[in-house]
Amino acid sequence: MLEITIKDIVYPFNFDMGFLREINKTVSTPVDGLPDVKRNIGLRYKVLCVMDGDPEALVDILDAANKIHKPRATRAALDSYIDDPNTDVDALCTEVLDFLKSANATKKTVNLLLEELEKRRTAD
Repeated sequence: MLEITIKDIVYPFNFDMGFLREINKTVSTPVDGLPDVKRNIGLRYKVLCVMDGDPEALVDILDAANKIHKPRATRAALDSYIDDPNTDVDALCTEVLDFLKSANATKKTVNLLLEELEKRRTAD
């Protein structure tokens, strides 16, 4: 579990199945050959965005990872944490990705994404 202190309050963030369901709902794509069927791909999309340093995707991931926990970090609190000049957003992205690479619910997807990106980089 990841913990982040925002304005002297420690917030827990867990990348479990509840998180996976929540983040996957944020982006969906049609399934080829199956009319009216969509596949939720939020984790894949948001991880790629965080790898690019996208702070909005980072907040989306943190929001979903804290959704069922107490204390609850509001989006406003997360936004202010990202906006704080003392917050190293790049280090936070790396820390979140490290947790996603090791959590049972997300590690397979995240590590496959990383492998695919590495293959594409070496092919170019």
